[in-house]
Amino acid sequence: MRSTQRTPGGPPPSPSPVRDRELLRDVALVGLAGGIVGVSFGAIAVAGGLPVWVPVVMSLVVYAGSAQFSAVGVLLAGGGPLAAAATGLLLNTRLAAFGLAVAEIVGRSWPARLLGAHLVTDETVAFALAQRDPARQRAAFWLSGFALFAVWNVGVLAGSLAGSALGDTAVYGLDAAFPAVLVALVLPALRQDAGLRRAALPGAALALAVTPFVPAGVPVLLALAGLVLHPGSRGSRGTGGTGGTRGTRGRKDREGLRDGGRAA
Repeated sequence: MRSTQRTPGGPPPSPSPVRDRELLRDVALVGLAGGIVGVSFGAIAVAGGLPVWVPVVMSLVVYAGSAQFSAVGVLLAGGGPLAAAATGLLLNTRLAAFGLAVAEIVGRSWPARLLGAHLVTDETVAFALAQRDPARQRAAFWLSGFALFAVWNVGVLAGSLAGSALGDTAVYGLDAAFPAVLVALVLPALRQDAGLRRAALPGAALALAVTPFVPAGVPVLLALAGLVLHPGSRGSRGTGGTGGTRGTRGRKDREGLRDGGRAA
């Protein structure tokens, strides 16, 4: 007969993810940062001349902060829709690898995978992989996914409604807000990854060099040439094949998110 008592000296039972105060705190902090960036995105997009519905629909359908900032930045700089879409698409190629990392966590049914694919972000993947067992990984993914999606879209809507009252963006210097936000988004990764710095600096230099001679949006695409200098492009593979390794990496990701205030 099985005993209902925990074996003396055994490990204490893990709290449910929805009762895990540390997880809820981390989700709340990242959600707060994401909401603030969402307000900025909506306000700047509308103040720059786009209709209110554009950033709102983009956030619901695309749901990718850095790609949205880049695409709208290209449009406001005079670039065409194809250049804007290509820029956002290339920035989001990393999410394909993230999707593979959480494919089994999300679930096996097609509805779950389709919805889960839309909620895959740097933050949701980090929260999921930080958990110790599959059940907690799945719960953490969906909890953080729905929370961050809701906060981001509410922030974008609020910013879009406020942006319509700002008038001329040049008066407030909002033309510098897009690059400022993008720099803030990438700084945590640049600090932690020397290989990424070796790839990013030549790419940025190339983009600056060609800016006076090519249409808006093209320099961003050409900057991706710096990726050939990244160690990952030469076939190097990160560690991680066991659950413990993934958990350690995930916890480090969560700590980085708290320190860097990453949004999108």
